[in-house]
Amino acid sequence: MKSRLPDGAFRSAHRVARGLVDGLERVIRGKTGVLEMLVTALLAPGHVLIEDVPGLGKTTLAKTVAHLVARRDGRGGGRGGAKGGPVTFRRIQFTPDLLPYDITGVDVYDPGRRAFVFAPGPVFASVLLADEINRTTPKVQSALLEVMAEGQVTVGNRTRPVDPFFFVVATQNPVEIEGVYPLPLAQLDRFLLRLRVGYPDRAVEESIVRDDPAVTVMPGITPVCRRDEVLAARRRVDGVFFDDRLLSTVVGVTAATRGHPGIELGASPRAGIMFARACRALALVRGRDHVIDQDLVDLGPPVLAHRLRLKDVRTDADRLVREIVMAELARLAQ
Repeated sequence: MKSRLPDGAFRSAHRVARGLVDGLERVIRGKTGVLEMLVTALLAPGHVLIEDVPGLGKTTLAKTVAHLVARRDGRGGGRGGAKGGPVTFRRIQFTPDLLPYDITGVDVYDPGRRAFVFAPGPVFASVLLADEINRTTPKVQSALLEVMAEGQVTVGNRTRPVDPFFFVVATQNPVEIEGVYPLPLAQLDRFLLRLRVGYPDRAVEESIVRDDPAVTVMPGITPVCRRDEVLAARRRVDGVFFDDRLLSTVVGVTAATRGHPGIELGASPRAGIMFARACRALALVRGRDHVIDQDLVDLGPPVLAHRLRLKDVRTDADRLVREIVMAELARLAQ
């Protein structure tokens, strides 16, 4: 199968992707699949919602991403010629009393200038951790999600763009039901992937308890690539080959969710666009210049499950989506 990517461009983009995965593995151990998905979202590009219980390294994961990318070009310094320090990282702890301008920023009157001056909020960063996003009100959630969708902030009568690199890792605790404001489907749709980290196996957990990599390893993490290299890798995602039959399967999957008897509200065409783009990015992360059927199987649940409204809340959405993807791929093989 012939690639549409020049060999040099493909190798460069893949090297960036693998460097990020390998760097993350130094801190987050035993979760290669989750880390590949996170880097896939970064390159697609899209944002990630991590839904899991406390203590599994969600915050550390977001911080490490920022540590691994240098904020500007460099020559002869650091790994891969990266220097100048990591890209900007900001963290927002969502609480019920948070206000929209605590996120976006606000115009503040400066007596010396006798004018209003914009004080930027934490969204003016490269990597943003939105911690426990479901603990704040829908109005505040919308303030962040608008930035995620539009890549800009409007305060007063002026619109300001955020960093093109802008990458959000949001977390929510699925077992807490008091004092939370669940994200509606329209807002969940802004996240490319919903991931679950899960508990490590016993051997990995023993190494984590013994070494405490968040304390002993992460402070020493240096950038493995530059910000401009990540942006270039994003552009090269479009060059990953997607066979027309597999692309038709993507459409078949989203259409099947809209006609499934167990699903009240299925995936939109935009979900199909995100599904296809994520497949291209994952192929690049895994060192291929083309999409294969396994990419659809692996990405179906994290891309689509959170975008569906099920008739029975006890249904496992991830398993349901996987079954739909497998059924559509079986039709392709006939």
